[in-house]
Parts: sequence; structure tokens; C-alpha cells
Amino acid sequence: MNTDKDKELKGGLPICVHLCLSVANIFGVEFRMTHIKSEELFRRAVEKIPGGVNSPVRAFRGVGGQPIFIARGQGSHLFDVDGNEYIDYVGSWGPLLLGHRHPEILAALEKALEIGTSFGAPTEQEVLLADAICEAVPSIEMVRLVNSGTEATMSAIRVARGFTKRDLIVKFEGCYHGHVDSLLVKAGSGLATLGIADTQGVPKAFADTTIALPYNSLDALEEAFRVHGERIAAVIVEPVVGNMGCVPPLPGYLEGMREITARYGALLIFDEVMTGFRVAFGGAQARYGIRPDLTTLGKVIGGGLPVGAYGGRRDIMSMVAPAGPIYQAGTLSGNPLAVAAGLAMLRHLKAHPEVYDRVEACGARLEAAAPAGVTVNRVGSMFTFFFTDGPVTGWESAKKCDTARFGRFFRRMLEGGVYLAPSQFEAAFVSAAHSDDDIERTIAAVREEAESELRSD
Repeated sequence: MNTDKDKELKGGLPICVHLCLSVANIFGVEFRMTHIKSEELFRRAVEKIPGGVNSPVRAFRGVGGQPIFIARGQGSHLFDVDGNEYIDYVGSWGPLLLGHRHPEILAALEKALEIGTSFGAPTEQEVLLADAICEAVPSIEMVRLVNSGTEATMSAIRVARGFTKRDLIVKFEGCYHGHVDSLLVKAGSGLATLGIADTQGVPKAFADTTIALPYNSLDALEEAFRVHGERIAAVIVEPVVGNMGCVPPLPGYLEGMREITARYGALLIFDEVMTGFRVAFGGAQARYGIRPDLTTLGKVIGGGLPVGAYGGRRDIMSMVAPAGPIYQAGTLSGNPLAVAAGLAMLRHLKAHPEVYDRVEACGARLEAAAPAGVTVNRVGSMFTFFFTDGPVTGWESAKKCDTARFGRFFRRMLEGGVYLAPSQFEAAFVSAAHSDDDIERTIAAVREEAESELRSD
């Protein structure tokens, strides 16, 4: 007899059905996942939600013809509403460095819920999280908590303009810094996937305050400063790009950027919403030994809950209201739940530096398993399989990838129970929850996919 617990664990299907399907797979009988519930939910979603999703990067044609709707996560695995199980390399797009439902984070959330969900007033936990961030990231002498990465970058840009009394911002093609009006010029991530060069709804006057340059080209940056140097307030950059796929900086690139901005009196902003506490405990700036003027954070510092932060030099951050004249505010900033989860995350990472050794080793194994003719970029636990045989160092080389081939790869991996980002222009993430068995199963799925591609040619 099937119990209610059996049904819960297998998405509502009798456990005997799942066992029979597993046996069928073992004996070579082909079985494709079913997505009946996801199909129905998507039909309902498109009636009330634009495109059926609440963020464009979630929109993809999965094996059932629609995005997969998730029921729950545990460790390194996801379970969809139809009971299918996947090894997860999306990790909520980066925050889940410890995997889904880590016990220390759940315990912190339970404790926070005992006192309330929001106060709109200061709490001790906010101070503790600020202390933890500043201790881990020496370039951050003062920090302000916000609710998202977009809020963080938007605020950092405002502070940079207010501090320098200049208007122009330099960004890089293929880098995405949230949906801030002036920063959507030649952005990566969802815009790249959807083929949107520059979104509608942004006045030309806003776009005119942004200079977009090729990533990894110091010559282009030097020329921009030669022409506009006295008007450039800041350069904002993903030190390791994650939004056109994972693209690391070339040797000397970040160092050159630091020297040029300092020479012209402009601020250097590291957008570490993705890389902060992901590629190293102190972020990419710790990994590469660069000290920016301002840093934006998000994702990992919320432990899976919505959060953002921006911080930097004390003289710059002292300009933020109410200490100074640059206004920025947020009703839910420093939300007790997000702060509790983030503090638990940072405390765990500080106490367990071996987490970074683990994800580095797992990432290296996956990198080595890439199919022939595929370029792999990896920094720590971030990686991307680029379907091109040449190096990928910026947007011009990234967009030459065979996206149709990637689409086939993505679908076959999904059918094999491996959940990757559905776009060639997104990074994948390893978590500390990924087991050796997860890695071996993923490598086996990659090899099977490569063989399937060869058979179909």
C-alpha cells in the first residue's frame, strides 16, 4: 500500500510506479520524463504573468515544451511538480553555495520567524551581518543593505556620481548589472538570450550617460578615458563575468583597470553580486588581489533569500543619507529573514574554508569532462560549456557560439536528470552539496549526450 509520505516524496505518484520506471531504465527501455503538471501550470501562468514567468531567464522550452515548475529542493537536487528529479547546477542562479535547505540556514530562519518578519527598524542582526561583510571584504569599510542586486548596482552608481560630481559610467558589453535603465546598454544575461540589444522603455538620454566597451580590452578602456576622462564617474564591471557565460579576466586586465581609474579620479565598482563569496570567501577581489572603491553584493550573502548590498571606502559611503546628501532608501532593507540566512551562510563559510576546496575540485572534474569541440571557462565553482572551438574572452567571441547545439545539449542533459541554465549565456554553479556520485552521474550524462550528438550527425 502506498502511503501519503510515499506520494509526497515522489511528487504525488505511487512509489511503485517510480520503481518500475527505474527498473525499465536499467534494462535499457527508453523512458522520457513527463511534464503534465508543468504544462498545466504554464498554461495558467501565461494568462496572468507576462511570458508565464517572473524573470525572463526562466523562460525556456524544456523537454515538455515549457519551463519546468519546481516543487522542492534538497541538497544538490531539485524535484519538479511531476516528480522528476534533477542534479541542480543552477542553484537559484548562484546563491545556494551550500545547496538547498542547508540545516544551519533553516535553523537561522526558524529562529528569525520567532521574532517577526519585518520591522522597518534597525535590528542587531543587521549590524552583525555588516560586521561579517566588512571583515571578509577589506575594501568594504561601510556597507548598506538593500533588497536585490539591481538595487545595489543602482545605488552604487548614484553614489559614484554624487561623490565625483561626474555623470558618465563605463560598463562592458555582455555584463549585466540588473535592470537599471542606464546599465541595460549592451547587457548580457536574459537580454543576450532573447536577442534584445537594448531594451525599449529606456530614454535615450539615460543611455547616453553610459559608455559600453568590450570586456578584456585595456586599449578600449584607455581610449575612452583619453576622450571622456574628466566626465567619467565610475567604471562598473563583473570581475568574473557570469552573464554572457563565465568569462574570466585576462591576466593584468583588472590591474590595468584599477590603475586607469585611479589615474583619472574615477571610481572602480566591482559588481560582485554573483562572484561575492562564490569564487572565494572575499569574492573575486580577494581571488585576484584588487581593491575596488565600491562593491555590490547579493545572492550568496542572503543564503537564498532576496538581498543586496553595496559598500566601499568610508569617505565615499559617508555621503549616503542620512550621513550625507546622496539619498537611497528601502522599506524592507535589512529584512530579518534575509539577514538571518545571510549571516548563517557567512558564518558557515568562515568556519569551513574547505567548502571552497570542495567546489573547486568538483568544478575541475566537470571542466575536464567537456565534449570535444567545446570551450570551457571556469573560475572556482562557476563554469560554462561554450559550444565553440575558440577562446571566449568577451561578448564578440561568446556570441559566435552554436546556440542551436547548446539547445540540444541542454535538453538532452535535462532528460538525463541534469539541470543546467537554459541559456548559452549563463554560468553554471557547483555547490558544496554536490556529491561524488552527482559529479560522476553528470559526467556520464555529458558523455552520453556527446555520443547522441554524434549519432544524429
